[in-house]
Amino acid sequence: MATATSNMSKVVPTAEWVAARKKLLAKEKEFSRLRDELSRARREMPWERVEKDYVFEGPQGKESLADLFAGRSQLIVYHFMFGPGWPQGCPSCSFLADTFDGAAIHMAARDITFVVASRATLPEIQAFQKRMGWHFKWVSSNGSDFNFDYQVSARKEDIGKVKVYYNYEMVNFPSEERPGLSVFYKDEKGGVFHTYSTYMRGLDILITAYNFIDLTPKGRDEEGLPHSMAWVRHHDKYENTPQAGCCGSGEMRK
Repeated sequence: MATATSNMSKVVPTAEWVAARKKLLAKEKEFSRLRDELSRARREMPWERVEKDYVFEGPQGKESLADLFAGRSQLIVYHFMFGPGWPQGCPSCSFLADTFDGAAIHMAARDITFVVASRATLPEIQAFQKRMGWHFKWVSSNGSDFNFDYQVSARKEDIGKVKVYYNYEMVNFPSEERPGLSVFYKDEKGGVFHTYSTYMRGLDILITAYNFIDLTPKGRDEEGLPHSMAWVRHHDKYENTPQAGCCGSGEMRK
């Protein structure tokens, strides 16, 4: 006899649990195959040549988009919501950024440079980055059309409009800054090409904590919140936050 638990699941004998797990495993394997197919389709997408000269302000001074590749042929840019004059970066983008340092090391081994870009000024970026203890490369796109051209910032004439162009359609998005990720390729002649950009739920796969949370009985548990990530805080703003060990503190990366 199955018995109900407080989270409205049920407790069953081991044999019945294993049968249910195998049934779910078949769906998980199907999902993995579909994800592989989707990844192949993504790689087969046509490219567009980047014609505009974008200039960024980074720790070593001004850099072009081509410079950001840092000797590699592939570049991933995470568009971090952080506008000029903002007191701090977006908590939801920070939720993702807490895993960037570890991932960037491994991406570099696969001919990929990872960079974060925001429209905030470089001093604003560096002050916030120091507070958060991050070490990934973060540049300012302030003064260029980069954020506007890749749909992650609203132009002055678009601020306050009911609908704006974002994620390849007209949608409601009240903030002047928006999250996204763009991928670029540089050929042997120095030509730069835009190969992919994704926004909104397309960024979900990057959120490592969600991938863990989705495995638990309560899942994301976000029903009833004003929006799905309303519970997220900067990692130094949670109460009773566990202290990081030596690897989490950044000591191993110095």
